Amino acid sequence: MQTEDLRIYVAVIHAGNFTAAAEQLMLSKQYVSRRMAALEASLGSQLLIRNTRKLSVTEAGMLFLTHAQRILDDIHEAEQAMSTRRQALHGTFRISMPMSFGMSHLSPLIAQFLAQHPALRFHIELADRYVDMIGEGFDMAIRIGALADSTLIARRLGEQRRLICASPAYLARAGTPDTPDDLPQHACLRYGREALSGWELQQAGKSKSVMVQGPMLSNNGEVLRDAAIAGLGLVLLPGFIVEPALRRGELVSVLEAYQPAPLCLNAVYPQHRQRSEVNRVLLNFLQQQLGNKAG
Repeated sequence: MQTEDLRIYVAVIHAGNFTAAAEQLMLSKQYVSRRMAALEASLGSQLLIRNTRKLSVTEAGMLFLTHAQRILDDIHEAEQAMSTRRQALHGTFRISMPMSFGMSHLSPLIAQFLAQHPALRFHIELADRYVDMIGEGFDMAIRIGALADSTLIARRLGEQRRLICASPAYLARAGTPDTPDDLPQHACLRYGREALSGWELQQAGKSKSVMVQGPMLSNNGEVLRDAAIAGLGLVLLPGFIVEPALRRGELVSVLEAYQPAPLCLNAVYPQHRQRSEVNRVLLNFLQQQLGNKAG
């Protein structure tokens, strides 16, 4: 029996299921399930009753919970007593961030985090490509949008709203669209694969794909934003790219009743980094900061 198993067991009981406990402990659900099965095997007793609807605790499980909690409380007291002897976070940490969001939102937060932990050394790559986490030796990556299936662990940091907007000059010349059905008649500045998939908008609670066309296609949001400011057409971009221009009146938001679904903001990291203290502290910091600020 390992102390980690006691922590996981208590977390599962308090959380009510494996998924929530894994989220709190920054572990994978599969790892939590394996450790609980191993714990029951080592004790020779069933602690939990699993079914598709809820998790129940056996009588033996409740008895074991009392002892497990007492042991963890004793360990916590010992750790607190030794807190003054703990070493500060140290080492080198490689992190990948998307270019625009990294510069506008993450750069000041990383500087703040390093000021709090001066023994750390960060290697930061700003790029919109999906890096090979293990092959390139990254400890963490910040990603915006849907995540591909992988063995990486993901932690949600927040979400970013998206807006459709254009310059006042373009709207004066081409008119303001009233519904998504008006978009094919407009010049639309497209990001990445939108040339193939169109714009996914929310209409009457349902998602609707609208094929659009226009004079520019780019994989960089700032390029498209600047083209929209110049009056070349409508653009659909995350708020962190266009909000300064909206505040200055250089762009105007349109079709606000049909806004696309927000983009999820996630931190991903390899399985072998799930016990990293730097990971844990940095994730807590980013969740606190970006959970309040993410648009």
